[in-house]
Amino acid sequence: MVPIRPILQVLDWAILATAFFLAGCGYSLRADGEPVGIELESLAIPMFSSTSSEIGFEADFTKVIRQEFISHGRVPLVPEEQAQAVLIGKIQDVRADPLNYRSQDYTIGGYTTTYEVTRSRKLRVRVELQLVDRRSGKVIWREAGMEDQANYTVSGDPLEMRYSERQALEKIASRLAKRIYLRTMERF
Repeated sequence: MVPIRPILQVLDWAILATAFFLAGCGYSLRADGEPVGIELESLAIPMFSSTSSEIGFEADFTKVIRQEFISHGRVPLVPEEQAQAVLIGKIQDVRADPLNYRSQDYTIGGYTTTYEVTRSRKLRVRVELQLVDRRSGKVIWREAGMEDQANYTVSGDPLEMRYSERQALEKIASRLAKRIYLRTMERF
């Protein structure tokens, strides 16, 4: 027969070690939408600027970022002059790289030439971000090159292609918005 006393001692030590681990691991329960590691009373998200040669979507991009904070957070978005913190964003680069091609033969004046025509592209967007405490001017966090990408189909119809490109941009903005929100609100 196995003595019970040593088994109980091992069990007591295991329970004690688990309790110490859980008490000291740094995790704690919190209400959803509340910032962790900072006191954030209010936030402003001014329109993102752009150094990219692709212009015209900064307002849509900023709108998606703002909507992410509005839909998930409890920190009110206010005008910049009233905010405790300001999320400053700059679109550094927007690039559409060819993804795949199809070959097409053209015959002109008896000569046949083969051209490669782009069928789809990969849209890449890189942004620079910083969250600044407006009162002290201190940078709370900064990321120099947050990037995401999405594919879209190239069409002979310019309106259809522009629509596909805009859909890809909205996917990118949505994914970046989630990452920006998490970076701001769930800091460790």
